Amino acid sequence: MNKIQSLRGMKDIKDDNSQLFTYFIDNATKIAKKFGFEYIETPILEETALFKRSVGESSDIVGKEMYQFIDKGDNDVCLRPEGTAGVVRSFVQNKLDRAGGVYKYFYYGPMFRYERPQKGRLREFHQFGCESFGESNVYEDANIIIMISQILDFFKIGYKLQLNSLGCKDCMPSYKEKLVSNLKELNLCEDCNRRILTNPIRVLDCKNENCQAQLTNVPKITNNLCQTCDDDFEQLKKILDKNNISYEVDTNLVRGLDYYTKTAFEFVSDKIGAQSAIAGGGRYDRLVEFLGGRSTSAIGFAIGIERLLELIELEQIDEEVLYIGAMDILALDTVFELVASKRKEIKVLSDYRSRGFTKHLTNATKQGATKVALIGTKELEDGTIWVKDIASNKEMTVDLEEF
Repeated sequence: MNKIQSLRGMKDIKDDNSQLFTYFIDNATKIAKKFGFEYIETPILEETALFKRSVGESSDIVGKEMYQFIDKGDNDVCLRPEGTAGVVRSFVQNKLDRAGGVYKYFYYGPMFRYERPQKGRLREFHQFGCESFGESNVYEDANIIIMISQILDFFKIGYKLQLNSLGCKDCMPSYKEKLVSNLKELNLCEDCNRRILTNPIRVLDCKNENCQAQLTNVPKITNNLCQTCDDDFEQLKKILDKNNISYEVDTNLVRGLDYYTKTAFEFVSDKIGAQSAIAGGGRYDRLVEFLGGRSTSAIGFAIGIERLLELIELEQIDEEVLYIGAMDILALDTVFELVASKRKEIKVLSDYRSRGFTKHLTNATKQGATKVALIGTKELEDGTIWVKDIASNKEMTVDLEEF
């Protein structure tokens, strides 16, 4: 009988990776909470229409990569390919767009895209993200960027910040007209020719080298911003300068999703192969409206967790780990009772079988215990327990009550 394997591009998170994964989540969560964000969990399965309307028909995600199917109730559904749309759907569904005020959420969990697996890119991958609603001031854009910087700095991950402005509904239409008239004169790939008809600024993001070589002289977004967008972009750069956040303006940075407006950014690393983006996001002031809500300012980001794990070194923390074992079968009940009691204070490991001294010591060392406590026949009779500190090699026998 053939063994059942995990699906291509989908991997177990275990052993060293599971330690890194929880280490990242725990500490990224702490930083997000310091910036006023609260946890939200949205369903992994959503209506396909949610992503078609938000991510956009022109995106590769909707066009090529979604895990989409008809369920038993004849609903057109898909596994979420990204996190923002679900959070916005929840925001509108719970009528927070009508309540007014500022709302900030962070999330983490699996996302799914059917694409060719490669280094740093899987079909099931995990993201950590934050979404901020109701704050239109450019200081919030800077706030989001600074938070990502603090997260990456905490994990000692080197990066470059790339920054752009995508304009707004007032300046983007005229820019798109200029861009399209230029693009039609070029010999672009099939995907780019399709994007010219759906969302022409996505052409700027094409990874085809031949296309990129032809884009050098096309109009730049930053030269075609309205006064408000231009002022906001200049102010954002000044705020980042004053807070010692280095960046470079990349006028071809448009991100992979159709819902971005104004600020767009990516944090990139040269240590993870071709897929260099480790975090990215931007402002999406019209997305709440696209999904049926009232017009609401919003900005957010997502970090690809798998891409970060290979860049993170797990910080060694001096943690006391106690191993308690029985060397007499009659001591198992006592050992179980001690384990349950001690776990209220520290991490405790055990083996619920009667074992010899050497076997217990080997097990304890393999599992990273710092102290070993064993009860044999003599200890059981005397009401004591034998304890050894592995680092110092110090041994002692203590009264059970004292232990």
